[in-house]
Amino acid sequence: MPFPLSPQAIDALADIITGGPGGMVNATPAIGVYRSGPQIEKFMRACNVDFHVNGSRVPSLVSCLIEINNCHEPEKVLPQIIEAAADPRDFTNDPPRHAAVLDHLNRVLRYDGFELQQQGLRVRLVVAGHATPVVEQLSGMVETVSFDTVRRDLDRALASIEADPEDAITAACSTIESVCRSILIELGEPLPARKDVQGLFNAVRGPLGLSTDRSDLDPLITVDVRTTLGGLAAVIQGVGALRTHAGDAHGRERGYARVDSRIGRLSIHAASTVALFLIETWQRKFPTRTLHRHDEPA
Repeated sequence: MPFPLSPQAIDALADIITGGPGGMVNATPAIGVYRSGPQIEKFMRACNVDFHVNGSRVPSLVSCLIEINNCHEPEKVLPQIIEAAADPRDFTNDPPRHAAVLDHLNRVLRYDGFELQQQGLRVRLVVAGHATPVVEQLSGMVETVSFDTVRRDLDRALASIEADPEDAITAACSTIESVCRSILIELGEPLPARKDVQGLFNAVRGPLGLSTDRSDLDPLITVDVRTTLGGLAAVIQGVGALRTHAGDAHGRERGYARVDSRIGRLSIHAASTVALFLIETWQRKFPTRTLHRHDEPA
């Protein structure tokens, strides 16, 4: 992600977290949530930042955010703070104010190459222009099916597109693997001997009714469906091969980039399409069952 943020973005973020200066006559109503000094300290602790108000609460927070912004790895801290500032749960009784918060932050964040997007029940900080409809739909879907494993893989992939496309490819492949693994475990099916993406996909095809040799199709579409399912398998094979040959899962030479961001983005879009189709197929075939998170066994 393109950090550090601009001073304007830091000021806007502080405005949202603090709710602006208090005790002013005819002051403009706060866009965010007004928080006292102790409440700001509590907010920052929830974001894993040890913050203490020293003097005035707004300048203290601005100084803290500037220090984080100028540190070695602001991308590990600031996204969590920004997303927490725009958490829709703080605005359940005032949705228009939440919309105003998103608009206020996005007006400045877009100059820094970011944007906040509502994805399902949560708000996510993403690189501006990098989320396609299918990625956004998958992001919303994984919220409704208790699937934070996929959420983490997808976030990692989106965050790595520009700076580390090889890592984006690895994370994109992991997205499909997480979906397949969770489907198998939820159904009580054994994991395959080959636990790579192709082996896992082959294992879920039967339970989900995605085998190309199925005989229950309308004769008019049988060939078309088989062709499409064969193409799906080819996409998965391609994403897996890219992970092996261009991803970073198996190590790489220092300073050597095998792919650029276009290929990383292609992998994410392809993996998101496959993962979304698998989850929707699960929901159609098992409408009364929830697909939960299942991490890879040790």
